[in-house]
Amino acid sequence: MRFPGPAADALDAVMVNTGGGIAGGDRFDIDVSLEEGAHLAITTAAAEKIYRSLGPDAAIRVALDVGSNGKLLWLPQETILFDGARLSRSINVDLAPGATLVLVEGVVFGRAARNEAVRQGRLFDRWRVRVDGTLRFAETTNLDGAIAERLNEPAVTAGAGAIATLLRPPANQEMVEVLRAIPDFCGETAASTWNGLALARFVAPDGMSLRHDLGLALSALAIPVPRLWLQ
Repeated sequence: MRFPGPAADALDAVMVNTGGGIAGGDRFDIDVSLEEGAHLAITTAAAEKIYRSLGPDAAIRVALDVGSNGKLLWLPQETILFDGARLSRSINVDLAPGATLVLVEGVVFGRAARNEAVRQGRLFDRWRVRVDGTLRFAETTNLDGAIAERLNEPAVTAGAGAIATLLRPPANQEMVEVLRAIPDFCGETAASTWNGLALARFVAPDGMSLRHDLGLALSALAIPVPRLWLQ
């Protein structure tokens, strides 16, 4: 973990994967804990790469714990899946009363600039968010086998090569209307609010378009876009 700037009310942190990527059988456990009133923004030094597996899944477990009146911005760069990659990821969040979270995760299915496609593989992604011990958000994504065929289905991504989710608790309808009013998205975006949180989905042709759209959304919500996203 690197801290590129001086300590301030909101501290910036950058995660660096010195291995340059994740292969089948690798396991990464990431635990982040904020004490009461702490503010932290986390991004990554580069997009995470999940390489082809010869059998076992790569496993990533993320645990985020935010104390009372704390604020966590979880803004990693995209996760890039290569053809044949197998990724099992879980993200578990515990928010104390008064805590704020902005959680953004993007997945790119192959690098469009190199004409890559993810024809086969596995993406298992499990999210659970609790506020004061009560489950407020739960979902699981499971793409297994012929991923390219699934992505081509109209009800999945209609052939798009990149997806992302932005989750913001607490939130209100006004935040959602701000997102819906953005006119310049490269891909398709939808947003809604319920149960005290806001959720936005992004589907884009490629990773560059996805990052553009996420940057627009963050800026509209007055959330600083990480400098590393712009390099």
